[in-house]
Amino acid sequence: MFDLAALERVVAAHGRVARLVIAAHDGSSPREVGAAMLVWAGGQSGTIGGGTLEWEATERARAMLDSGGIRLDREALGPKLGQCCGGRVSVLTEVHDAGTVAALAGRAVIARPVTPGEEMPLAVRRLLADARGAGTLPAAQLLQGWMVEPVAQPLRRIWVWGAGHVGRALVGVLAPLPDLEITWVDTARDRFPEMLPEGVAPLWTATPQGLIRHVPARAEHLIVTYSHALDLELCHLLLRRGDFRFLGLIGSDTKWARFRSRLRALGHAATSIDRITCPIGDVGLGKHPQAIAVGVAVQLLKYQEKSETEIADDTRDDGTAAHRGADQGLSGSGRQ
Repeated sequence: MFDLAALERVVAAHGRVARLVIAAHDGSSPREVGAAMLVWAGGQSGTIGGGTLEWEATERARAMLDSGGIRLDREALGPKLGQCCGGRVSVLTEVHDAGTVAALAGRAVIARPVTPGEEMPLAVRRLLADARGAGTLPAAQLLQGWMVEPVAQPLRRIWVWGAGHVGRALVGVLAPLPDLEITWVDTARDRFPEMLPEGVAPLWTATPQGLIRHVPARAEHLIVTYSHALDLELCHLLLRRGDFRFLGLIGSDTKWARFRSRLRALGHAATSIDRITCPIGDVGLGKHPQAIAVGVAVQLLKYQEKSETEIADDTRDDGTAAHRGADQGLSGSGRQ
């Protein structure tokens, strides 16, 4: 997917930025179609697979920064680059600045010709029309000389409650993962590190529990505060709302037994309390903050995989589409 938010941030920080994307491949490839990276004069982020393919592509991209433009390079990984994948990969490189990024704002699908000025083919028009009509975003693809990519939207909203050692480790591990929107809550600004990962929104208030009313439905929560009393109140208020997707609580078996008893006393049914996952992570990895964070990340990724499998099963049962895209902003010309 086209991560427009990340491109906006990097352009704002560094000016001209080249975006490289795997547009197509035949046979084996180090990354999938749609995998992208950003390159600017002093650095880069993301990856299209590493190795000689990426090194040569980034060198070409930096050479384009001054002049701008767009180019498509088709590379044979084995014979030319010496990579063992053995397939052929097409890499699309485009230079963006504040003006081109602003022109993309508000779009759900970005479609543009590899050769500027080429008329949009009927196949692309049909693809975009079908996307508008069904509300399902198309897969990233190179279609008859046009690159088509849906704009990335956060698929999961993660709220991390607590900016102590475990909270910092959790955010550090989760922030680089795609499709996550992370909100990080604690009681004061100085509880957070000076430098925050990109895409992480900090919130601080003396009464974090007051934010529960503002939490979006279907959010996922990781409660790792310094206070057991605050942990309990957050669990209580989130259970009372009931519209969360996942609720994980740090703690030992003893803490969880006490919390279960106290939540029952607060009027919550056993079936409701069972929706809380405690302890979080993989206890077999140990209690080091980073080990907890790695275990929680794996837990969340497996939970997503399980949820998608269940959705797919439901779709097969009733014949309806599992995921609906935004029925707006479909574009026929990302950059002309």
